[in-house]
Amino acid sequence: MRKTVKEYLHLDRSLLNLITVEFFVQLINVSFIAILPLYMKSAGYSDAQYAHFTSYRYFGMLALALFLGMYIKGRKIIPMFYIASIGVPLFALLIIIGVQLQSTGLLLVSHLLWGMAYTFIQIPILPYIMRNASKAQQILAITLNFATWSIASIAGSFIIAVFNGYDKILFSERNLLFAISVIGFMGVYFVRKMNKAEKVPVMVEKRSNLREYDWKIIMRALIPTCIIAIGAGFTIPFMSLFFSNVHNMSTSVFSTLNFITAVTVTIVAIYVPKIKNRYGYLKAIPTTQGFAIFALIIMATTQYYSHWNFAIVIAALFYLLRQPLMSIAVPMTTEITMKYVGERNREMVSGLTSAIWSGSAYFSAVGFGILRHLNVAYVNIFLITAPLPYILLVYSFTPC
Repeated sequence: MRKTVKEYLHLDRSLLNLITVEFFVQLINVSFIAILPLYMKSAGYSDAQYAHFTSYRYFGMLALALFLGMYIKGRKIIPMFYIASIGVPLFALLIIIGVQLQSTGLLLVSHLLWGMAYTFIQIPILPYIMRNASKAQQILAITLNFATWSIASIAGSFIIAVFNGYDKILFSERNLLFAISVIGFMGVYFVRKMNKAEKVPVMVEKRSNLREYDWKIIMRALIPTCIIAIGAGFTIPFMSLFFSNVHNMSTSVFSTLNFITAVTVTIVAIYVPKIKNRYGYLKAIPTTQGFAIFALIIMATTQYYSHWNFAIVIAALFYLLRQPLMSIAVPMTTEITMKYVGERNREMVSGLTSAIWSGSAYFSAVGFGILRHLNVAYVNIFLITAPLPYILLVYSFTPC
């Protein structure tokens, strides 16, 4: 364990600063996913309304994804990180104010701009890593970049669980979200510490139109990402509502569960390079995703017997198992995709990957809102996602 951690600490200093920037952005992201729906619920908003506003966040990400993927080709990337590190916490604060003022217009605009600002780190970060990390460090940097989500979940869940558990009024969902958003501005400091002499590949040929990209290679490489995103879009943003409405789990207890889950995901994530080297892509990815399907089904079906006391324990246990299993595939699919498409297509692939995830999240949020408006049970919504996209991934993953 200690040797593995040292390998990550020996990453280039500029890469570590970038990962720290992403940590502060993701700290806001994971905290809002965890307790913004609970804050909006306490303010009188329905599940459908929350999903409607959230869809604008993903629409903002979708709107910029393709353009930004093309724009960063042959250009410096670090200035993009300033936009994300300032914009995400700023618009997060506006979302909180919008809920408090019950302002539909402010909520729609701030969610939209939040999504756009987030895109300025989500899309450029992988091309930056592929440009500036040595070949030996690329998988380490990609894995650590991926693990930032779970590390931020550990920090956010710990803060929420401890403080909300201590005083639910002083440290309400609103006050915690406000404090975490302010903390998020610290990312600007670490952008300033990055090495400004970044490597920018010389463009051998000018990208004047979309026909000059290798679209057959790009489309084939993006199939696994597309399938994973479909399944994730209907589940990840709405887990807190599932545990709150189905199992009456409090904010502090759910945050504690998230904390334990995030620790597990982080421990598993740092061993992804070793898992890849031992089992290979074609064994590790389908196997872990297959078990993730099973865990999701067991967790969702606890709604059928939620009146029994042990149902919440089973739901929490399989949520805890599902998250790391689901997460193992992402850094491996990212690395193999970036290598497969080649240097000339990486920025476009990064943009399209973001577009796929954002588009999936957008349409899933819209669909979730419609289904909840029609009073479709959570178990049925989750079971829609379990069999088709993930099983397709398990049996058709052939990106290379």
